[in-house]
Amino acid sequence: MNNERTIALIGAGSMAEALIAGMTKAFCHPAHIVVANRQNRARLEELARQYGVCTASCAQEAVKQADIVILAMKPKDVVEAMNAIAPTLRAHQLILSLLAGITTETIERLAGRNIPVVRAMPNTSAAVGLSATAIAGGRFAAKEHLEVAKQLFETVGIVAVVPEKDLHAVTGLSGSGPAYVYYLVEAMEKAAADIGLERDVAKRLILQTIIGAAEMLKASDKHPSVLRREVTSPGGTTEAGIGVLEQYRFQEAVIACIRRATARSEELGSALLAAIAEA
Repeated sequence: MNNERTIALIGAGSMAEALIAGMTKAFCHPAHIVVANRQNRARLEELARQYGVCTASCAQEAVKQADIVILAMKPKDVVEAMNAIAPTLRAHQLILSLLAGITTETIERLAGRNIPVVRAMPNTSAAVGLSATAIAGGRFAAKEHLEVAKQLFETVGIVAVVPEKDLHAVTGLSGSGPAYVYYLVEAMEKAAADIGLERDVAKRLILQTIIGAAEMLKASDKHPSVLRREVTSPGGTTEAGIGVLEQYRFQEAVIACIRRATARSEELGSALLAAIAEA
């Protein structure tokens, strides 16, 4: 943890906190992180107590002393936030944007200068250090800027570098992905109750089953379909269960789910950009 860069976090929500937790363990000293938000001073004091980070009375103050600026506010607040900090930004600073649907080109335009911007799409598993994050660089982001962003987001999970056009697909797949798994677990818990298993026992068994399956997928070079077939004995219980999933077109439903989430990301992004253009 020999990084000497100062980081300004604009926004203090759950994703900002997850990044703080990760960065202070493996990227930089808490004293090099300055957090600001729009109005909730109590939240800043809570983060300062828990992680030892510094706080600023306003975004401009935080940005003034930073080498890296992380935009972690709500996307709808980006114009107000960028208008506030734009006069303070300097060309050598790196902006990391967590704002879904907001392009690097929009951030560059709002900054009013040719400044390196890297856009990131983490997911909520960042809170436990297991995010699947994709990053994409803007026009002025060089290889070294992407490497810094990669190192930073690796403190909360794995990182993939993708073209910016793919971030809508990433949002539909891994950005929303944890919710799909939670939805599956909900169904498994309801089924467990229906077949008479005690709730706490069922929960432990379900969670370990999912963790074990994920670890098998991670450790094995075999395609998921091969691993599935290895569990599925002819005429056995797994085959009977899979047969029902096929009747309900389970795979088709999952594919349609991810496609719709991707399309919705595109719709929301277009709406946000239109609103920014009118502002």
